[in-house]
Amino acid sequence: MDFGLVLQTDPPASRVVELMQRAERNGFSHGWTFDSAVLWQEPFVIYSQILARTSTLKIGPMVTNPGTRTWEVTASTFATLNDMFGNRTVCGIGRGDSAMRVAGRRPNTLARLGEAIEAIRDLAEGRKALVDGNPLRIPWIRNGKLPVWMAAYGPKALALAGQKADGFILQLADPCLTEWMVKAVRKAAQDAGRDPGALTICVAAPAYVTADDSPDALAHARNQSRWFGGMVGNHVADLVAKYGEHSAVVPDALTTYIETRHGYDYSHHGRAGNPSTDFVPDEIVDRFCLLGPTEAHTARLRHLKDLGVDQFAVYAMHDNREATIDAYGTDVIPALR
Repeated sequence: MDFGLVLQTDPPASRVVELMQRAERNGFSHGWTFDSAVLWQEPFVIYSQILARTSTLKIGPMVTNPGTRTWEVTASTFATLNDMFGNRTVCGIGRGDSAMRVAGRRPNTLARLGEAIEAIRDLAEGRKALVDGNPLRIPWIRNGKLPVWMAAYGPKALALAGQKADGFILQLADPCLTEWMVKAVRKAAQDAGRDPGALTICVAAPAYVTADDSPDALAHARNQSRWFGGMVGNHVADLVAKYGEHSAVVPDALTTYIETRHGYDYSHHGRAGNPSTDFVPDEIVDRFCLLGPTEAHTARLRHLKDLGVDQFAVYAMHDNREATIDAYGTDVIPALR
């Protein structure tokens, strides 16, 4: 199993770079950041500094979207980084939540997302692609490689990931939901004539390592991670609006916890103490996140690995970032490799 570190690009950018260097020293293979131009600093500028100060770490957004940049700009940016640092980028992509909504736009349609996945990958690897009906090719690219991993939750999005993406990003670490979604993605890949085993499966969620499993320690870890249930709840709310409550195609285990949700304030997005996430119960935090001593993390990750998960990406938006990164490097990563 590979491991990634996920950060927000809060200033100063030098701090983001330092944490990514720390992750590489601890055996992490990937570094990811949020991509929301209004809420945080521009990630692609920071990627160049991370890549220059690491040697093996692969870098990408978790996740970008097809709407905030034109596709040729996205592809050219990835291709430039790859040309400079040797094909060390991954394009995580989705419909767009905070990046689109904060700017007053709706998330992209799945149809547009599917077109973008193919176009961005083709352009970044030097092939011709259609962009808004116009055939384009970036002529200077040589030997470019850009895996495109798609984030998804609902049945149609899961199917699209299996049909077109190189990898699937699931932003929660609940084993039951992971099993259901991985099966859906791989079935879609098989039905599309693709090799389902060739898709990379990445689970991403907050991980908070505590010294012990005392009630006080776990309560603090939960409160530092509760924001994640609110973030996932934005996507779940879209699913409930589309399919209704207690749908036959979306598990209740994913949807019922947002019944008392009332709106969302993106000014606190992805941050511990987010007041828009007070509806998230402890049970969801425990299911969606990894909390407790390293032994608890290792046990959950072994379960996820058995379900076909290839990478676990640690969301480190809490007050214990360095200790959690180091604990993963000392105990968790060696146990899972």
